[in-house]
Amino acid sequence: MFYEKRAAARHGLAFVAAGTLALTGCGAGDAAADESVTVPEDAAVEGGAVEALAVEVLDTFDHDAGSFTQGLELAEHPEFGTVLYESAGLYGESDARITDPATGDVLASQDLPADEFAEGLTLTDDAVWQITWQEHVAYQRDPVTLDVVDTVEYEGEGWGICHDGERLVMSDGSSTLTFRDPVTFAETGTVEVTLDGEPVFQINELECVGGQVWANLWQTDQIVRIDPATGEVGAVVDAAGLLTDEEAAGADVLNGIAAAEEEGTFYITGKQWPKLFLVRFA
Repeated sequence: MFYEKRAAARHGLAFVAAGTLALTGCGAGDAAADESVTVPEDAAVEGGAVEALAVEVLDTFDHDAGSFTQGLELAEHPEFGTVLYESAGLYGESDARITDPATGDVLASQDLPADEFAEGLTLTDDAVWQITWQEHVAYQRDPVTLDVVDTVEYEGEGWGICHDGERLVMSDGSSTLTFRDPVTFAETGTVEVTLDGEPVFQINELECVGGQVWANLWQTDQIVRIDPATGEVGAVVDAAGLLTDEEAAGADVLNGIAAAEEEGTFYITGKQWPKLFLVRFA
């Protein structure tokens, strides 16, 4: 599928549990995109220092196959009850939306300008933050209506974002996570993400939960668990094979992770996936 974002891509890097960090990637702004890094045979995953996890599917729900999912988060809405907030990308199709996790129905949405490509989304105590890919703009939205409350600018690309209760954590496709003030969006620090001492690139959609950051790695079926204090990867999830061959034929890559109601469970989906999965990593 030759979407605008993919057409602009350069060669990038992502961790693969088998031991390779080289894959075709997406981050046009990734400063490390032309490097090549290989994890040794005795890497931390192989030695057991990093958990190797699989996906246990607990339930399956319908998902809007037209949504180029870039951000996903579960929350309570005063009118709709338990909902998923979702950011959908692509130029001319980007929006912020509220959906019913049980049915996939879109309950409310707000479009972005046609020349902006929506990326990650997260919620703070009183706001929704939605970032854009190369437009250097973040939108602060009302969590009830999704109306834009404020607009701020930032440097670099926007990929994923989450809120850990005190700060925003943002990815840009590189091996760096950037911390931001949840009110002003000002940068407050960074951390480099590594596995066995090697940088991990193509960090995409994020979910902050339990003091850890879970991250999709773009163009892979892997999700990693990152300690934001050190940047070290503590677990790698193999999420391959969730879609049937027929479903996968019309879908793009895995992307979208949201902590679910029960501790230790998550909703995961992908770009233009027809299904949303309630899972546990085991």
